[in-house]
Amino acid sequence: MAVNNKRLRVTELDFDDIKDNLKTFLKGQNQFKDYDFEGSGMNILLDTLAYNTHYLGFNANMVANEMFLDSSSLRSSVVSHAKKLGYEVSSVRAPTATLNINLSTTLASRTMPAGTAFTTSVDGTSYQFVTTSSITSTNTGNNIPFDSVTVYEGTYVTSKYLVDTSDVDQRFILTDPRSDTNTLTVKVQNSTSDTTTTTYTKATDITQLSPTSTVYFLQEIEAGRYEVYFGDGVVSQAVSDGNIVDLQYVVTNKTEANGASTFSAPSTIDGVTGITVTTVASASGGSEAESIQSIKLNAPLDYSSQGRAVTTKDYEVFVKKLFPTTQAVSVWGGEDGSYDSSTGVSSTPEYGKVFISVKSTTGVDLTSAQKTNLEIALAPYKVASITPVVVDAETTSIILNITIMYDTSATTYTGDQIASLVATTVGNYSASDLESFNTPFRHSKLLGLIDATDSSILNSITTVTMAKLFTPTISTATDYNLNFNNKFYNPVSGYNATGGGVIASTGFYLGSVTTTTYFFDDDGSGNLRIYSLVSGVRTYTNSAAGTVDYADGLIKISSVTITGVAEVDGITSSQIRLTVLPNSNDITPVRNQILEIDTTNTTYSSNVDATTSTGVGYSTTTTSAGTTTTSVASVSSTPSSSAY
Repeated sequence: MAVNNKRLRVTELDFDDIKDNLKTFLKGQNQFKDYDFEGSGMNILLDTLAYNTHYLGFNANMVANEMFLDSSSLRSSVVSHAKKLGYEVSSVRAPTATLNINLSTTLASRTMPAGTAFTTSVDGTSYQFVTTSSITSTNTGNNIPFDSVTVYEGTYVTSKYLVDTSDVDQRFILTDPRSDTNTLTVKVQNSTSDTTTTTYTKATDITQLSPTSTVYFLQEIEAGRYEVYFGDGVVSQAVSDGNIVDLQYVVTNKTEANGASTFSAPSTIDGVTGITVTTVASASGGSEAESIQSIKLNAPLDYSSQGRAVTTKDYEVFVKKLFPTTQAVSVWGGEDGSYDSSTGVSSTPEYGKVFISVKSTTGVDLTSAQKTNLEIALAPYKVASITPVVVDAETTSIILNITIMYDTSATTYTGDQIASLVATTVGNYSASDLESFNTPFRHSKLLGLIDATDSSILNSITTVTMAKLFTPTISTATDYNLNFNNKFYNPVSGYNATGGGVIASTGFYLGSVTTTTYFFDDDGSGNLRIYSLVSGVRTYTNSAAGTVDYADGLIKISSVTITGVAEVDGITSSQIRLTVLPNSNDITPVRNQILEIDTTNTTYSSNVDATTSTGVGYSTTTTSAGTTTTSVASVSSTPSSSAY
C-alpha cells in the first residue's frame, strides 16, 4: 500500500489554505483515490475540517497574543497586564465647573450638602452639576458666600453593601461604567447599630501601609465598571462582618456637557431660597475612559518611573495620569529654557523648575485652579527641590494661499469642487500631522498630499504665512511680546519698507475715536509701526511702536494704549491678529508651541492648465493656421508680502 509522504503545511492558518492543503494531502494516498474532492459530500467534510482547524488556530493565536501587553487586543487583557505593573486605568471623567454661590439670609451659617444640584443647558439639552462634599459657610453680612465651589456633571449616586466575609464572591462595585472614580468617596460604617463611620483614602504607595491603614484599592473589572476592595489586615485594614461599605460617586454623561457656562440654582439650599449663582469657570474636562492605546503606552512608562518624576518622560506620564483630559503634553527642564507669562518662552536657563504645557481634549486652556491643582498633585512625585510649573500652550496659526493647476480632461470635477477636495485634504493634514506639541509643518509633505488629492491635479503653489492672536489691555499702556520661534523673511535691511515689510495685522483703535482704524506693519529694519489708511495710502502715526527681531521671530510691542479692537474676519472680536512672512516654508514649534492651519482664512484657487505637458519655467510653441504662438509658464520662488 502506498504511503502519503506529503506533509501538511501547518503554518498556513487561512481557511482556504487549510482546505487546499487537506485536498492535496488526501489526493496523495490510496484509501480515497476514487473520491471527487470537489463533490458535495466530501466538500462539506473538508469545509468542516478546515473550519475546525481555522478556529483552533485563531483561538491559539489569540491566547498567545493576549498573554502580552503590547500584543493584547481585548480591553480586559490590557487592563489585567496594566494591573500587574501597578498602573490604575483612568475611568471616565465628568465635566467640572467652578461656581460662586451666594445665599441671601441673616442666618449665622448654612451647610450645602453633597449632591446639591445645579442645572444648565448645552445645545438645548439639560444637564445637572452636583457637589460631591458638604460645605459649611458663615454669614458675612446678610450673605453667606460659597466661593469657588467645584461641581461635577452627572447624578450623585450612593451604593451601600453589608459586608459578609462568608460570601467569597462578594464584591463592592460601582455599578455604572459611566462612574467617575475621581469623585469617589469610600466610607465604612461599623454596623447597622453603630453609626460610627470612617472615611477611607485610596492607596497610592503600598510601602507606607500598616495593618491599621484605612485605605482602599481600585481596579477596573468587566464591562468597564470599577471595583473597590480592601486590605487583608496585614497590608492594610480589612473590613469585618457587619460593616457597611458606603460608596458615593458621580455617574456622568462624559463629554456632552463640556462648555456649559450658565447655571441655575436649586430652589433651596439648607432652607434658604435667595440664591445667586455666578460662573467662575465654564464646564470642561469631561472625557471618555482611558483608551486601550493609552494604557499600552502609559502603563510601562508608569512602571519604569517607580513612583517618582525625574525625567521629562516621567512628568508626561504623571500628567496624563493625574489630568485624564490631557490630549498632549510638552515638558522641558528649566536648564533648557524659562517661561514668563508676559514674555513667553526664552532660552535663558531657570534651574530648579520643570515647565509643563498641557493641551486638553476640550480644546481650552487649563483654568488657574486646574493648573494649581495639577502642580499640587505632582508635588509628591517630584525630586528634591524641583518645582513643577504648568504653563499655557501657545497656538501659532498657519495661513495658506493655495493655487491649484488641474487637467479638465482627467476629471469630472469642476474647479470649485477640486478646491473643496483640497480644502478637506488641508484640514485633515492639520488635524493629523499638526495641532500637537513637537509636530512641525512640512511644506513639501502638504504639497504632495494636495497633488495626490485628485488625479487631475498637475501641480500646486502654496504661499505660507504665520499668525498669532493677542488680547490687548484696553485703555492701558501695555507691552506685548509675540514669539513665533521661527525666523522672519528679511533678505536685506529695509526690505519692503514702503509696502509694509513682512508684518500685517487686523484693525484696532487708538484714543476715543473709532472712525479711524489702525494697523501694525514693519519697516524691514527692525521697527514696528502703526498706520492708518488715508485715501488708500498708509499714513504712519507711530514709527517706533516696538521692535522686530527677524532672526529669533519675536515681535515686541512697546507701551501702546489700545482703546478698542475692530472686527476680525467680519466678527466682533477682543483680539488682534498679527501675520508675518516666515523665512522658511517649513515651520517648527518650540516647547509649548502648537501649530495649526487656519482653515477659515486659507484661500484656494483652481486654474485650468492649458499646457498640461509643461511645467514651471518651460516655454511651449504651437502652430495653428500659419500662426506661431509661444507661451512661458513661470513662478517666482521669492516670498511676497502681499500674500497676506
